[in-house]
Amino acid sequence: MVSITAAAVFSFTLLTKVVERMVSLSVGIMLSTSLLHALPEAFESKADPRSLFATLLGGLLAFFILEKVALLRHSHHHEGDGHHHHHGHDAQQAGKAGWMILIGDGMHNFTDGILIAAAFMANPQLGIVTGVAIIAHEIPQEIGDFIVLLNAGFSRLRAYVFNLLCSLLAVVGGVLGYYTLDKASGLIPYVLVFASSGFIYIAVSDLMPQMQRRATVRESIPQVLLIGLGVVIVLFLTHGH
Repeated sequence: MVSITAAAVFSFTLLTKVVERMVSLSVGIMLSTSLLHALPEAFESKADPRSLFATLLGGLLAFFILEKVALLRHSHHHEGDGHHHHHGHDAQQAGKAGWMILIGDGMHNFTDGILIAAAFMANPQLGIVTGVAIIAHEIPQEIGDFIVLLNAGFSRLRAYVFNLLCSLLAVVGGVLGYYTLDKASGLIPYVLVFASSGFIYIAVSDLMPQMQRRATVRESIPQVLLIGLGVVIVLFLTHGH
């Protein structure tokens, strides 16, 4: 709810500079959560390190494939692009993209719920920073979703309500993950590693390249400082754990 409401405010008021700053903060939080806490927590367990590294590799490749499918899914024709489409074709395609965004977002939120549950079961402090990391990542992502939904003809209120309903699937995933993983605690290290692979992939593949598009000193200094702030936030929340 926090991430979606913040994304709605940013989207509807077009505070693009704030969005760019949030991307930098997300990178710091996601990388430090993965590399300083989730992965060490997983490797300190009795799980086989080779299996955990295989899970990390599989996770990175899985997120690459998922992103590839998403990119292919969003490639569609537009009116006036040289192709002969019937009147209203673009609106129809935009509408389909809007509903597909909601379906994909719902599945993503469901997975986030499972990952948060696994993190809390491994360590409450790790659960908190994982939740913060997901919120920080969700804000820029949800802003993109809002833009697609508005382009698809959704009103602001309708886009907000449907996005909020999709976010409730995180609760479903969290509850399901809690009861499922509780009976199979040996899976928790692997879920943590898979979650880390997602955070690392998103930060390195999606967010950091966005930050490199404006390679000026004026833009770079705030980016580096905000990445550092993200690391400090995670260290503060997990102090002594």
